[in-house]
Amino acid sequence: MKKVKSQDILSMKLMHYFICNKNYKPIIVNGVENEIWLENDNENYRIIRIVLNKIINMEQYELDLLKIDNILSQVKRKTLSISIKVLTFYLNMDEDLVIETDEESKEESKYKYIRVYKEKDIYDNEDIKKYYSDIESNMTYEEKDLELFVKLVSEVSDNNFKESEKSAKMFKNKNDKLLTFILIGINVTLFIIMCILGHASFPLLRLSDSILKNFGANAGILVKGGDYYRLIASTFLHVDIIHLLCNMYSLFVLGPTVDYFYGKLKFILIYLYSAITASLVALIFHGDNVFIVGASGAIFGLLGALLYFGYTYRGYIGNKMIGSLLSVIVINLAIGFAIPGISNYAHLGGLIGGLAISYMLGAGVENKKSSRISGAVILALLTGFLVFMAFFR
Repeated sequence: MKKVKSQDILSMKLMHYFICNKNYKPIIVNGVENEIWLENDNENYRIIRIVLNKIINMEQYELDLLKIDNILSQVKRKTLSISIKVLTFYLNMDEDLVIETDEESKEESKYKYIRVYKEKDIYDNEDIKKYYSDIESNMTYEEKDLELFVKLVSEVSDNNFKESEKSAKMFKNKNDKLLTFILIGINVTLFIIMCILGHASFPLLRLSDSILKNFGANAGILVKGGDYYRLIASTFLHVDIIHLLCNMYSLFVLGPTVDYFYGKLKFILIYLYSAITASLVALIFHGDNVFIVGASGAIFGLLGALLYFGYTYRGYIGNKMIGSLLSVIVINLAIGFAIPGISNYAHLGGLIGGLAISYMLGAGVENKKSSRISGAVILALLTGFLVFMAFFR
């Protein structure tokens, strides 16, 4: 039977372990050869590198560190990450090479490495024992050489195929705008009713504070007096036709996308919870004199949900979605600061609420129990904090 290089088998065994057992995903790094990059942001080491290049001197090693810095600086910027821990497996480093690194700084470094000359070097490493204690049992096989190599390649390919199926299922075109149209219909219907009852003047059809208050505006004193329904009701009310058209256009653009990625139930939960957090944050910062209406807080929650989705599935759709969403958020916040009468506190409250509840609900096919539990805890703490600050401080 044909022999396969031991280095190739070892690199494939490492790939198989991290992809099939630890749910790491391969990532494409432009301009990089003879090394494999894997990512899982739920693990202690977010990036695993398997380096096959020959490194024979300190200059090559330092050049490799510079390469990591350059690539990770781009990843941090695009994914809004402050710190990324990397574990590198050097499979072809000269045994005589002395790495001139201070032991204390090496211990604290976020770019740790393992020099691998034989498989036992992996299992004896302290970080491996701590974070990947099952690696030895999952890298032990009866098959040898070519038979083992083919088996590993086949199983990694099968795993990647299943991930592709998930991706295809997640992005299957549904093109369903029903729930978005229902929400728009509620907003428009209430506006028409208020215009008729409030005798609004043409052409801007501006509504008086009294009619808005009667229909559920977020008025601080009334909310604190027990009218808690106003926290949600106010998000379906609008001051004039321009206010209504701007928000309904945003809802028309964003609503179907959130529905598409999350499903109808999650969509409506994100929308309503974001409306509540927007109202609570406005109440906290504007106090008893707050008087706010409009769907923009809930719409910022939809932006938060899409931002979370883009970050979670950046491996499938790249980082452009995150950059585009951040630009939209920044521009809208800037408009809020420039135009009087717009509450950016409500916008930020909706954005935070959308991010928090999306983390609990999960995006697309991602539905890990640990993430749901963590998200539920964060959501409970956030809700409790906002309620306390709004009503009891």
